[in-house]
Amino acid sequence: MYWLVGLITLSLAGTVGMGFYLSIPSATPRTTPRRWLKGAVGANLALFVLAEAGLLLGGVHNALAAQTQAAAAPAPVGLGFGLALIGIGLPTEVATIAAAIAVAPIGSAALAVIAEKPEAFGRSLVYLGLAEGIAIYGLVVTILLLGKLG
Repeated sequence: MYWLVGLITLSLAGTVGMGFYLSIPSATPRTTPRRWLKGAVGANLALFVLAEAGLLLGGVHNALAAQTQAAAAPAPVGLGFGLALIGIGLPTEVATIAAAIAVAPIGSAALAVIAEKPEAFGRSLVYLGLAEGIAIYGLVVTILLLGKLG
């Protein structure tokens, strides 16, 4: 099971390393990425998906095997509880990404308006606050779901 976690870690490290490689300017201008990059990204993605599937199936198999054993001592944290915690964290994640997508154009437009009319600062701040409120709603949903879990 630990080798799958190591495989996923290597896959993520490869993706980050490729991102750094592509962000570094080279001495010669690159109009298109090298041909092998497309295959390398595809192989990295396939490796990541297969390792995730193996980790999930291995965890389910271990959880089912643990249920067949006698439950004399309380189990620490099972697979179901871990998946519930991941599901509870998803509203905050999605709402934060949505807030970032909303704040980006509003922030740039607010800066443009403030540069022309400084008295519009308060109004633009309200619009930014409304867009950022999306993330707070996701956090509230996560807190409510945590209350239901216990």
